[in-house]
Amino acid sequence: MNRKDFMKTMAFMPLFASSSSLTELNKVTSTLKNSERMPVLFLGHGSPMNAIEENEFVQGFRNVGKEIPKPSAILCISAHWETKGTFVTAMQHPPTIHDFGGFPQALYEVQYPAPGSPELAQKTKDLIKTTTVGLDDQWGLDHGAWSVIKHLYPDADVPVVQMSIDYSQPPSYHYALAREIQKLKNKGVLIIGSGNMVHNLRLVAWNKLNEAFAFDWAQEASDKMKQYILNGDHQSLINFRSQGKAFEMAIPTPEHYLPLLYALGLKEKDEEVKLFNDVPIAGSLTMTSVKIGN
Repeated sequence: MNRKDFMKTMAFMPLFASSSSLTELNKVTSTLKNSERMPVLFLGHGSPMNAIEENEFVQGFRNVGKEIPKPSAILCISAHWETKGTFVTAMQHPPTIHDFGGFPQALYEVQYPAPGSPELAQKTKDLIKTTTVGLDDQWGLDHGAWSVIKHLYPDADVPVVQMSIDYSQPPSYHYALAREIQKLKNKGVLIIGSGNMVHNLRLVAWNKLNEAFAFDWAQEASDKMKQYILNGDHQSLINFRSQGKAFEMAIPTPEHYLPLLYALGLKEKDEEVKLFNDVPIAGSLTMTSVKIGN
C-alpha cells in the first residue's frame, strides 16, 4: 500500500481516544499555562535529507530556534499527513515515521523520540468549533515534522502534536481553522506549518539537485507569494488557484502549500513577518520559510 492510500485508509478508521485514555488525560498535570505570546513558523522542509545533512537551511532552522522562546509544546501541521476530516495525534509517545523511499539507510535510522501531549491534543479539539476534530492514536511524527523540528530542539524534549490536513476542504477552510486555535499561542505552544511554497516534483531538475536556481515560472510565483505575505494580502494567497499559470505550476497539488495558510491564519495585526531560508532549489522548489511574531 502506498503512502497516499495508507493515509486515506487511516482517515476512515475509528481514531478517537478511548475513555481510559481520557481518564489518563485528566490526571496529567497541566503544562499549558499562560505565557508570553509565541511566534508562528512556516518551515520549507524540502528533502528529507535535510534531517541529516549540514547546509544553510539546517542552520536557518537552528538560528530561528535560538531566536524564539522555548515552547511548552509544539503543534505541527505537516504536508505529509492528509486525511478525510481533521485529526490531532493524542498519544503519549508518537513514533518516528519514515514516510519516504529511496534514501540512504542512515536516514531511516533517525529517531526523534519527542513525547506527545494528549493535553494539547484535547485543548486543540476543544478550541475548534466549526468541525469535529478526531483524537488519533495511530499516526505519529512524519518527516514533515521531525526532519525540521529536530534542528530546532535536538534534545527532543518538547512535546509534539501533529494536526492533519483535510484534503476534502478548500483553502479557506484551513485558513479559518487556524484562526480558531490562536489562543494556543498564549499557552506556550509553538505552531509550525511544514511544507514548501513552490513544490513541483514532476519538474525538478534532477541533474541540478544542489543548485540554487528557479525556473522563470517558479521565480514568478515565489516573488508574488512573498509580496502577498509581506503586504498582508492573505486573500490572494487563499485564492491561489486564481493567480495564474505560474501559481498553477508552483502548486500542482495543495498539500505542501496549505501549511503556509495555517501559519498566516494565526497572524495577529501587530505581528511582524520575517522571511528566511529564501532560496530556490533545482528549478521547481523553494525553501522559503516564514517567522511571524517575535
